[in-house]
Amino acid sequence: MGEGGPRSGSDEGSHFRLNRRSLLAAPLALAACDRFASAQTPAPEAAPLKSLAPFPIGATGMTGQLSDAVWVAQMRRHVSQLTPEWELKPERILQPDFTCDFSASDRIVDWGREQGMRIHGHTLVWYSQGQQAFNDDLPRARFASEYDRYVSTVAGRYRGRMAGWDVVNEPVAEDGDGLRDCHFSRALGQEGYIVRAFEQARGADPEAVLFLNEYNLENIPKKGATFLRLVERLLTLGAPVGGIGAQSHLDIEIPAGQITAFMRDAASLGLPIHVSELDFSLRSDSPLDTRSLGQKRAQQVARVGELAEAFFALPERQRYAFTTWGLRDTDSWLVREDGRGWRDESPLLLDAQGRANPAYQAVAAAFRA
Repeated sequence: MGEGGPRSGSDEGSHFRLNRRSLLAAPLALAACDRFASAQTPAPEAAPLKSLAPFPIGATGMTGQLSDAVWVAQMRRHVSQLTPEWELKPERILQPDFTCDFSASDRIVDWGREQGMRIHGHTLVWYSQGQQAFNDDLPRARFASEYDRYVSTVAGRYRGRMAGWDVVNEPVAEDGDGLRDCHFSRALGQEGYIVRAFEQARGADPEAVLFLNEYNLENIPKKGATFLRLVERLLTLGAPVGGIGAQSHLDIEIPAGQITAFMRDAASLGLPIHVSELDFSLRSDSPLDTRSLGQKRAQQVARVGELAEAFFALPERQRYAFTTWGLRDTDSWLVREDGRGWRDESPLLLDAQGRANPAYQAVAAAFRA
């Protein structure tokens, strides 16, 4: 998951045309927007998200939420795949002396499996974490051996229990101009640290689908293209990349058709695709945002609906899972005090009471078509 918000890309979707599902979904979506804006009688609790589609519907969870009976009930109702939001990240597991603390990750993984959910691991390597142990002063030979050991230790601990892993998270530069410079790339090479992580993960957990995960792929066409070229390059280098993770922190102002175009290009590689961290902020990068709430909601519905349609149009074998970053609005990192703290946000498919937000209707329409 990225630390920066989504950014708009150039308009590459001028030839996008509404299909029959879009036209059928529009009345539902607009009615939902009107209902939200006018504060009429609250909608009933949403039908289970996992009942909408013939592929896993996922959401994130953290150990701190396990004591919240309402959250637990909503997760059981809606979710068939769990992504630990924080507990498997290096900042939680990796200690400065290269030992590992699995107390939190074990707890959330075990809980998810007890609920009958499949588990997706996030994340083994991330440029923004791990510096407390993997610093630039560490001799290269030690760096490489500890790097291999960390990846293989974490992936190996959950061998056979993970459906997939985000092996490397966010390797592409913010604007899509090449790859990131980080402590891992400086020691092991910009491609080398990625290849090495995939090789270690494959050896440690051979049945899991191994993903390269990135954000702003739909929002910035240049970044999406750089990412897909990187996947192709890694495959030619022999890295066992098994899937594409599109985080989908959507900018709701991106041009129509841009999401569809990226999904089409990604699908051409033939790998499973995971919509891995979906949310859709109402905010704008513009300091002068004059949009009404109804206009923002309409943009949400259109962009989320386009994403759902594009994902549903993938060949069945390429539809790994459709995952939201949080389950209800109040669970979102954009809303929580330990995240952005944006109280006026509504970035997920369900509201705080588990009722359908307008974008839910667009997803339901796309998946039922």
